[in-house]
Amino acid sequence: MSLHDDAVLVLKGFEGQEELCQSYLDHLAAHPDGMWKACHAGHITSSALVIDPERGRVLLTLHRKLRMWLQMGGHCEPGDATLEAAALREATEESGIQGLTLLAGGPVRLDRHPIPAPCHWHFDVQYAVLAPRDAEHAISDESLDVRWFGYDEVAQVADESVVRLLEQTRARLGA
Repeated sequence: MSLHDDAVLVLKGFEGQEELCQSYLDHLAAHPDGMWKACHAGHITSSALVIDPERGRVLLTLHRKLRMWLQMGGHCEPGDATLEAAALREATEESGIQGLTLLAGGPVRLDRHPIPAPCHWHFDVQYAVLAPRDAEHAISDESLDVRWFGYDEVAQVADESVVRLLEQTRARLGA
């Protein structure tokens, strides 16, 4: 199964955000290359919000180019077998934390946002991952900083998309 096929299956099984989800499926139907950065009409990305083991903080990255506090994530790569694998790879690379585990239940939410030319849109499929106890993070080449924030601090440092991802993640966790 290709990554494109996996994305279609994941999106067809996603509950919630029906209109936005359909726009993702329409994009993939219209663009066989819609998984890749080279697709200038926009492309699927995969990200993950890193939750601490005590489930009271999230690890955010200060994105080098955007200069914004965001969840870990980015472009799919040819070696990614699934969207989950892409999210886990990105979260591991950008956090420096080994042993992250995906929160059960598939994607937490979707977020489509404009990006500068030559591409036009990121169709982000957002997951959540749990960090292992005693996890130590590191700053990647894509980040200016990586820092833990208490749930109540996130709205002060991050934009609405991260706040919504945190809210949905907490709901999934039953917090």
